[in-house]
Amino acid sequence: MSKIEEKLKMKRLYVVSVLLVVIGVSLSFTTYNELPNDKKKFVVVLDAGHGGHDSGNRGNGYSEKDIALNVVLRIGEALEKDDRFKVVYTRKTDKFIELHERGKIANDAKADLFVSVHCNSHRSQALGTETFVLGLHANDENFNVAKNENSVILLEDNYQANYDGFDPNSPESIIGLTLMQEEYLEQSLTLASFVQNRFKKRLARKSRGVKQAGFVVLHQTYMPSVLIELGFLTNDQEGRYLNSEKGQQEMAASIITSVVDYKESLDAIYNFPETKDFLSSDAAQDSGEKELYEGVTFKVQIAAGSSDIELKPYNFKGLDELSKEHSDAIYKYYFGQTSDYKEIQELKNIAVDKGYTSSFVVAFKNEKMIPLAEALKVNTSSN
Repeated sequence: MSKIEEKLKMKRLYVVSVLLVVIGVSLSFTTYNELPNDKKKFVVVLDAGHGGHDSGNRGNGYSEKDIALNVVLRIGEALEKDDRFKVVYTRKTDKFIELHERGKIANDAKADLFVSVHCNSHRSQALGTETFVLGLHANDENFNVAKNENSVILLEDNYQANYDGFDPNSPESIIGLTLMQEEYLEQSLTLASFVQNRFKKRLARKSRGVKQAGFVVLHQTYMPSVLIELGFLTNDQEGRYLNSEKGQQEMAASIITSVVDYKESLDAIYNFPETKDFLSSDAAQDSGEKELYEGVTFKVQIAAGSSDIELKPYNFKGLDELSKEHSDAIYKYYFGQTSDYKEIQELKNIAVDKGYTSSFVVAFKNEKMIPLAEALKVNTSSN
């Protein structure tokens, strides 16, 4: 008998009804602030960088604060026409908003997503888009981008008290920023990847990739958050494009589509069928019987991130039967593999017991991920 089979045998002594387990899946994943329903709107906070006496960078004479605001207003206008979304702005006019206030606006709104829009600058003709999530800067270049955006706090009154002595010029200060956003890293990386892929594939913009760095404005938020650098105003060609109505409309359209795709990817995880015959069946109540879904493979997603980790039990708290996939700059790590829905729920419980408290079940058909709700519509067969 394998280690997994031994664990499953013990777990079956404590199996509760499938209905409670399904509810537990939703509660264990921390993207939404509450379970979604028809009345719950997906709250997106749009943050136009800089403003007022903080102009941002003025590469080639252009104004970062104005370009960021124009793009944000276009994004918001489109999302507001979609009944699924509620849009909150940190600013809708040329107004200076302190970084800690931007985070407070998002937190008070109980936002599901925070999107901050900026433009880059450099001493050379560097060009390209990049999207950041909060994390330790991997190199001096990432640190310098974060330092430039964080330096706005020096324009604020009483900034030392507001940011507990944070020094935007100190790499050591960044380390303390990353902890609060750690649980949202996977979701933030997912959105960032959507954004960069849209820029590259739909607009043929040069992509500088998804990156991690220590941005104060992202640290202040308690939800998945990204900071988008639309491009370099200091690049002659890119600056003209971003300062144009065409450029701003195209960049906004790509971000709009990315936000919608991100929400729909979450819906694929959250939206379970309201009722299922098997929930009340004798087989569902009998822990000794299986719930097989023909042609469907269930796995437990236990982690995701930008690092490629070797599939060894010592790297995953002793779990074996591991697999992974690499897509859109993100590695996703899975535990277990079965067509038995009851078995995958028990494997999920094992993962949770090991410390992977945000684990959730995913489904595959023909080696492609499908929404769990779709997988559960497949007729079951009991053995």
